[in-house]
Amino acid sequence: MPLTKINTSGIADDAITSAKIASGVVSASDVADGTLTTDKLADSAITTAKINDSAVTTAKINDSAITLAKLSATGTQDATTFLRGDNTFAAAGLAWQAVVVADGSTQTTGVAGRGYFINTTSAAHTFVLPSSPTIGDTIALVDYAGTFDTNALIINPNGNKIEGGTSNFQLTGEREGVILTFTDATQGWLATSGINEGTDALSEEPILVDFLVIAGGASGGGGGQNEPGGGGGAGGYRNSYSSETSGGGGSSETELSLTPATVYTITVGAGGAAATGGAPGPANGNNGSNSSISGTGITTITSTGGGRGAGGYSPATSATGGSGGGGNGYAPGTSGSAGTANQGFAGGNGVGGPNLSGGGGGGASAVGGNGSGNTGGAGGAGLASSITGSSVTRGGGGSGSSGGPSGSNVAGGSGGGGTGGWLNGTKAGGDGDTNKGAGGGGASDSANSGAGGSGVVILRMLTSKYSGTTTGSPTVTTSGSDTILTFNASGSYTA
Repeated sequence: MPLTKINTSGIADDAITSAKIASGVVSASDVADGTLTTDKLADSAITTAKINDSAVTTAKINDSAITLAKLSATGTQDATTFLRGDNTFAAAGLAWQAVVVADGSTQTTGVAGRGYFINTTSAAHTFVLPSSPTIGDTIALVDYAGTFDTNALIINPNGNKIEGGTSNFQLTGEREGVILTFTDATQGWLATSGINEGTDALSEEPILVDFLVIAGGASGGGGGQNEPGGGGGAGGYRNSYSSETSGGGGSSETELSLTPATVYTITVGAGGAAATGGAPGPANGNNGSNSSISGTGITTITSTGGGRGAGGYSPATSATGGSGGGGNGYAPGTSGSAGTANQGFAGGNGVGGPNLSGGGGGGASAVGGNGSGNTGGAGGAGLASSITGSSVTRGGGGSGSSGGPSGSNVAGGSGGGGTGGWLNGTKAGGDGDTNKGAGGGGASDSANSGAGGSGVVILRMLTSKYSGTTTGSPTVTTSGSDTILTFNASGSYTA
């Protein structure tokens, strides 16, 4: 009869080894609580396959038994970090970095959980936010030297958003600072705290726009019985593009800083209407109309309409304007009028009998010529600009008319100025070119003068900053990385 039980008293110590126990013979119910201690288990004897699901509870894990080395967390584990719910180590508070000194060329790419002191004493600086932020990521930015009002800190969202928009933002206040916290793809980074910020520490970066603003040119003076009229002055000429000069010898102006989502009104001045010749009566020309750019946050850019040419019959007089009108040839002849500072030049003087001739209208780059020896004065030359991508000359003055048989028709100033009339030839003055702000030519012998040409407003900006929102149907072209808007008639642009 086989044995089924052996009394423990009949078994020598260590007589039963693990090799003499068949698998499955000893069940958990055969083992008394507390009988198996850790010193009776061989190293690696209990594998994960031999542990039932949920068999190890927190009560069965000794304090400090699981160390950080046994965790798969990512990030830097040190005294300044903590373990987040997403199993990553994050900074406990902001880790402040050494002062960043702006040099005008390099940028700083931020890291979440850090604070940055930015020194813009020498130049503005661009700070690039992290490209793949997660909710709760925080970055602090502070004006180290109190110079953000002189050299702004530009904040680039790096493909994400700031306060719901994709534009760059900036800090422009002295001693200003901000804490930015990332929310989600819809709103992006939000200002959750600010210093010296008023209502909002952040403002959108302005859109820098170059401009060329030319007013309408004036018409020339109508002819008297035999007396020649003066040429019309060109419209005022103001330019900020690529260091090109403005009219009247003025320097290139400062580009405009437009505020995003703001509407700017564009006004294009008309040219002065032609004057009717004949006597008696002054038969004066007509001034051109102003052109302008206006809107919230900018000083209005206004170019003054050209000054009229004097009619060929007393008491006719020329007028001041963007560029001045030319004097007439009625005895003893009248003087030309002044242009507007930094916009255009004066008109030329007329000459009375026996050598009758009208003075030329002033242009953007030169004074109108004086009448001389029965030949009218030439219109003042205009100015060339490449703001549209190719060089175009605009703003020429109209020429004065010739009153004697030995005279001739005189071409207008470069930049579209109208031709002056001639007693023994074409007596009427020629029109100034449209959308060049050119002056009309003066007329002779009771003929009508030339009309002034309408003005133009041109804006040029980075294509990446162009909103595409306009009224008035401007012509839209590109040149390199820029977009150019040419307004030949009034309208608006929303930045």
